[in-house]
Amino acid sequence: MQTPELRDRIAAFPRWHYCFEFEGGVTTPVVDLGKVNRHEQRRRYFFDALLQVTGGTLEGRRVLDLGCNAGWWSLLAIEAGADFVLGVDDRQMHIDQANLVFEAKGVDATRYRFEQGDVFTHDFGDPFDVVLCLGLMEHVARPVELIERMAATGAELLVIDTALSGARSSFLEVSHLEEPDAHGELVLVPTRDAVIELAARSGYNAVALARNITDYTGMEDYRRLRRLAFICSRSASLQMLPREAGSPLAARWTTMLAAARRG
Repeated sequence: MQTPELRDRIAAFPRWHYCFEFEGGVTTPVVDLGKVNRHEQRRRYFFDALLQVTGGTLEGRRVLDLGCNAGWWSLLAIEAGADFVLGVDDRQMHIDQANLVFEAKGVDATRYRFEQGDVFTHDFGDPFDVVLCLGLMEHVARPVELIERMAATGAELLVIDTALSGARSSFLEVSHLEEPDAHGELVLVPTRDAVIELAARSGYNAVALARNITDYTGMEDYRRLRRLAFICSRSASLQMLPREAGSPLAARWTTMLAAARRG
């Protein structure tokens, strides 16, 4: 794709959430530079942690990216060696952006697919090895079903990055979206313990990752522990991952899950 055509196709979209860089000095326009730092810090925080668990590569793995937006995380998965990535988003604009990004990056078309759809009803097709659920859980009123849908893909690993309720123990807090989406205005925001408990209910051991953020520009929710990322595993060891200080309830669920597996 020639540079002038790429510039024109990028400019045809009303907004971009992620800053992509292409050959010829072409970038997608992101006005808020805090978001640029935010996404890079998030990559270091939980995507690098995922690669720690998988031995530094996603080679041989199929990745499902829920709420994929313009495909930033999907592209990271491809660059990390994933065999195939499916991105699903309920907004057609995001699907169109993701397809443009992957076309401009020259990614082999057999290695990816982006589809507009509802994550609760969409047919994901064949099983997946890794599911990315990044910035999605706090936008739904059915977090239990959401994790069940992820588990039903057969994935060994889930990566969940979500806003958290500040309530104590295992709790789902009723909240309202400032900009209602296709699922409506009402949402249920989990506490940290609730994420761990819901993951355990579907057969996963979950680790709340310790923050390794070097620049909190655009990251105030992480600083205040109102957002964390979790790596969830069916059987792969998570012992190498640094953990955010947990609660007795989280430790109890981890112990119970391990005992159930031994039994």
